[in-house]
Order: sequence, then C-alpha cells, then structure tokens
Amino acid sequence: MRIHQWYKNLVIYLALIFSNSLFNKELFIATTLGLISLCLISSTNYIINDILDRKKDKEHQEKKTRPIAYGSIKIYEAIIIALIITIISLFIAYNLSKIFLLSVIFLLVLTLLYSFKLKHILFLDIIIISINFVIRSVSGTFIINKPLSPWLILCPFFLALFLAVGKRHGDLRLLGKNAVNHKQVLKNYTPEINGILIIISTTLLLISYSLYAFLGEHKKLLLTIPFAIYVIFRYVYLIYSESKIARKPNLLYKDKELLIGLLLWLLVTFMLLYFNFSTYQIIYPSQSV
Repeated sequence: MRIHQWYKNLVIYLALIFSNSLFNKELFIATTLGLISLCLISSTNYIINDILDRKKDKEHQEKKTRPIAYGSIKIYEAIIIALIITIISLFIAYNLSKIFLLSVIFLLVLTLLYSFKLKHILFLDIIIISINFVIRSVSGTFIINKPLSPWLILCPFFLALFLAVGKRHGDLRLLGKNAVNHKQVLKNYTPEINGILIIISTTLLLISYSLYAFLGEHKKLLLTIPFAIYVIFRYVYLIYSESKIARKPNLLYKDKELLIGLLLWLLVTFMLLYFNFSTYQIIYPSQSV
C-alpha cells in the first residue's frame, strides 16, 4: 500500500489553508476524511502498478523487496486488498461531495491508464504524474466548497513536474545501463535531456510561485520567496549530487539544510496567513506618487 508515499495527498489541505479555513473544525474534519479517501485510492493504484511491474521490479536494486515482487504477498491477495480499500475510498468520497467522488474516480482511472500505457510514453509520463498531483490539490476545494484558484492548479503542477524530473534523473543514475530493463521510457531520458528538463521545471516552479505571491490574494507571501528559492535550489543540488532524496522525496528529513529551509518556509507562510500584521502593506508602482 506504500503508506510512506501517502504524504503526496497532503496537498488536499492547500485549499483549506489558503482560504484561511484551517481552524474551521467542520471543514478540517471533512478534508481529513478526504485525505483518507485519497490515500486509499492511491494505495489501490500502487498495488495494481506493483502487480503489473512485478517482473521488472525484481531487476531494481531497491524495488525488488516490494511484497509482490518479492513474493511475500500473492497476486490474488493483493487484488482482494485493492478491491476492499477502493470500496472504502469511494464510499467516503460519495458521502463528502459528489464532485469530490468524481475527482477520486478520475484519479483512479488516469492512474490506471498511466500504469497500463502512458508511463511508457516520453514526457507524457511525467505530465500525467503532475496532473495527478493537481487532482489531489484541487479536490480539497470540492470538499470545503470554495472557489477554485488557478494558482492551485499551476503551482502544484509545476512542483510535481519538478519532483518527477528529479526522480527520473535519480533513477538513471542509480540503474545505469539497466535502466531500460526496469522502465522502457528511461532509454529516452538522456543526461542532456534530463538536464534541460530540470532547468525548465525549476524555472517554471519558481516563476509560478513568485507570480502567485505577487498577483494572488495573499500579497504578504512575497516575503516567503527567498525561502522558496533556497529550498528549490537545495533540492536541485541534491538531484545532481545523486542523493537518494531525489528518488524518494519522503526522505527529505534526512537532509538537515533542506528540512530547516522547508520548515522555515512553512512557518513564515503560516504566520503571514493567520496573523494580522496591520502595519504591513504592499505598494504597487501604479499606486505610488
């Protein structure tokens, strides 16, 4: 079920946080139930993907220990587990919001298409991963019934694209000549193309977040841009230094500099959103004398 990867679904809280509704008990509980639904449907997709990739996973230095590839769980047992958690996920989603239910179903279908076919297509593989990330983030608005901000689409999309490109780079470094045996699409991700993609995705992520801070509803977030730049630059460094974190972002806590930078970014963002700094004001050029 890859519980260690459930952290990806935490983006469902973005709508709650940036709509200043984090301390609304009813909305928080509803969003948390939505998180559980997303986590379960994600595990369904992981199980199906592991069934399909069980032979290739045996060739991977790290993935060969996964239960299905290793043989500790039989395929029919994995299918039963997937069916049970899918039913629970859809039941929770149905009781939260009909639109949220549709987003969960869409996430399931799109990920299945990815597992069966789309992950073998150059560039489309990382784009689908990024779209899945967006589905998770925007689904939170369907639960709390808030307007959908375009920034909630752009920023998560480019963040996921940035992480996916970094993972491709890490897989190539780890597997070397055996990369093609594990993932057919990796034969097309040459070091040159990967380097260009890292530059492009990093630039898009920085620009999208900076534009959100400048043009979005919360102008005070302009103060968080230096923290964002440091965290992103640090992650780029980890990608090129062949850190394990590039392949497994859930291990980011093992890099002290990255962890401190991220925590400071989150802390400052929280303070600017939920504390009233009445003396703070942004003056735009058109407003100046």
